[in-house]
Amino acid sequence: MNTFTAFRIHSSAGKIHAGFEKLTLDDLTSGDVVIKSVYSNINYKDALAATGKGSILRKFPLVGGIDVAGLVEDSNDDRFKHGDQVLICGAGLSETMDGGYSQYVRVPGSCIIKLPESMSLYQAMAIGTAGFTAALAVNQMQLNGQRPEMGPIVVTGATGGVGSYAIDYLSGLGFEVIAISSKADRINYLESLGASKVISHQSLSMGNRPLEQNLWAGAIDCVGGKLLSWLTRTVKPLGNIAAIGLTGGIEINTTVMPFILRGINLLGINSVYCPNEIKTKLWNRMATDLKPRHIDLIVTQKINFEQLPEMFQAYIQGKVTGRTVVKIAKKGQV
Repeated sequence: MNTFTAFRIHSSAGKIHAGFEKLTLDDLTSGDVVIKSVYSNINYKDALAATGKGSILRKFPLVGGIDVAGLVEDSNDDRFKHGDQVLICGAGLSETMDGGYSQYVRVPGSCIIKLPESMSLYQAMAIGTAGFTAALAVNQMQLNGQRPEMGPIVVTGATGGVGSYAIDYLSGLGFEVIAISSKADRINYLESLGASKVISHQSLSMGNRPLEQNLWAGAIDCVGGKLLSWLTRTVKPLGNIAAIGLTGGIEINTTVMPFILRGINLLGINSVYCPNEIKTKLWNRMATDLKPRHIDLIVTQKINFEQLPEMFQAYIQGKVTGRTVVKIAKKGQV
């Protein structure tokens, strides 16, 4: 290829501006594998980066997009050959190196995952960082002793990508799942994913005692702030809370009492720093025992590459349910 299209993010005089540009491989950050992109997706993090609402990029300019799946075009890494189907989720894309919103991506081989045999490139990006992060949370909770017979798991921010997949995975593993959401019109959606009950975020009476009534055996929290603080006071003894999101705030107000009197565990979940060998194992789980049962429901939008810029504001405003898959390759190119 000579030139190709990429969605690039710049900073000028402290302001962020982004748009499509024509680039060459020499314009991209270094790497030993070139991938022809087929699909990407949109995460909340992508919207923050593209709009400047969050400090995501650590250098400028960079191509946006933390996820991408496609075909190896050229490789100087013996682990990959031309035509291999691969994916990258997180791993510093659109933070320290050029990301997946590009017709071609160049990356170090160390951040690439080979596509599991029973998974398509489309399915990989339907899952993406959101689905992987949910799988990482479930996996960490299981490693820390979480079992279905302990009682229900509550999932907050339930209509987002992470929350949606968390409900799918947990219910598929036999857990009772309670969803907490501020979107009253999405009850049917959440129940269709496997939630046995949906609670309105607005209806919660959180109290302010160091320990509140035991309500849940564990939680996957995609919100943070006051809601996470309340969860620490309401999870049953020996339960696990997997903390993922911060849309509700970055502060947590609690005491040591839930941790030393009930023995609860607060698990920080981060997909970027997850070692590649663990990522590979989890992607293979997502093709087998953690295989999502409701991808067609969770993917609520499928768009072409050129539609990308108009989608970010809805994410910033919290108006998106589920996942958006972005088709980068044009028809006939793959």
